Amino acid sequence: MISVLLEEDVPTRFRNHFPEGSDPMLKESRVATRLPAQDLNRARSFYSDKLGLDPVEEREGGLRYVCGGGEFALFESAGAPSGDHTQIAWEVDDIEATVGELRARGVVFEEYDLPGLETVDGIADIEGTYPSKGTRERGAWFRDSEGNLLAIGQSLRD
Repeated sequence: MISVLLEEDVPTRFRNHFPEGSDPMLKESRVATRLPAQDLNRARSFYSDKLGLDPVEEREGGLRYVCGGGEFALFESAGAPSGDHTQIAWEVDDIEATVGELRARGVVFEEYDLPGLETVDGIADIEGTYPSKGTRERGAWFRDSEGNLLAIGQSLRD
């Protein structure tokens, strides 16, 4: 079956925002992260005990979480996460308070001393950010029980 997208089928808010012949299907779609977990029960405990998050829904081999305006799911996987890059991040209003609360729950923050990225007590000051978010940001990274690299960030306006 072939579907044809007619101009009258496209909501007005999409018109003139896409090149001729393009399809706006993803622009208004929600984004959801998927994180692998070798041990789903261990991961559930970490997210509940350390982060204060409980799944809103579950199925065999998966747990779904909703935070603010987004969502993520943990799925049972025999493969290991790369752990080399941030896989999910939360934007917070007070990074120092959030780091303090998470540390009190037993979360261990990564420490970095790299060109352009140095943490002090687990928090990095990062010059520049997207202009709509501010002038700079602060970030902190930690790993979940499965080795996924997670982050929290705070945008700042000077």
